[in-house]
Amino acid sequence: MSHLHRTAVIFHLDGTLVDSEPNYYRAGRQLLAQYGVTDFGWDEHTRFIGIGTRETLAALREQYGITAPLDEMLAGKNRLYLELAAAATEVFPEMRKFAERLHAERTPVIVASGSSRAAIEAVLAGTGLDALITDLVSAEEVPHGKPAPDVFLKAARRIGAAPADCVVLEDAPAGAAAAHAAGMRCVAVPYVRGTANDPAFATAGLLFPGGQSEFTAQAAYDWIGQRPARECW
Repeated sequence: MSHLHRTAVIFHLDGTLVDSEPNYYRAGRQLLAQYGVTDFGWDEHTRFIGIGTRETLAALREQYGITAPLDEMLAGKNRLYLELAAAATEVFPEMRKFAERLHAERTPVIVASGSSRAAIEAVLAGTGLDALITDLVSAEEVPHGKPAPDVFLKAARRIGAAPADCVVLEDAPAGAAAAHAAGMRCVAVPYVRGTANDPAFATAGLLFPGGQSEFTAQAAYDWIGQRPARECW
C-alpha cells in the first residue's frame, strides 16, 4: 500500500515525464514547411510548451495566415509526431523512478496531456511507461485546454480522486496555472529554465528551478507525503 495516504498523482507527459519536445518541434517544423513557413525556430516553439496541440496550431495558423482547415493541420502534425515518437522518445530517469515507486505502492496515477490520445498511447507504449501508468486523459476530451483546469479535473474524476487529494507534476507555467485553478497541489519542474520565475510557478508547492537536472524522485515523494509549505530546491 502507498504511504501517501489518499494522494493521487497526475503526470503531465510532454516535457515532464518524457523529453518529447524535440519531436514536437520537428513535427511542427515539417508541418509548417508544407504550408510555406520555413522560418519556424526552437525559440518560437518554446512559447507553446505546455499548450495543447490544437490551441498551438490555431495560434500558428492565425499568425502565419494559413488557410488550411485546423483539423487538417492537427491530423498532419499528429501523423508526423507519431512517426518521430515511434522512433525514439526519452524518459527522464528520475521521473521513471518516481513512476515506478508510485506503481509499486499502488498510488493512483494518471497522465493528463494536451497531446492527442493516439500520441499519448504511442509514447507510453514505446517507452514502457504503459506498464506503470494505465490511465490517461487527453485535452481532446475536454472543452478547454490549459491554463484552464479542465484536463486535470477530468483526470481526477477518472481515477475517483478529489482535487484536493491530487498532486500534479508539471513543466510549464500554463500547466501550473491549470493545477492551481483545479485546486490541486503542484510539483513544478520547468522544462525551459528561463520560465522558472514565471508567476504561474509561484503557485506550485514544490519548485525545482533547475528543471530535470535538480528533480529527484525521493524529494518529490517526501514532499508529497509530508504536505509541506511551498519549497524550492
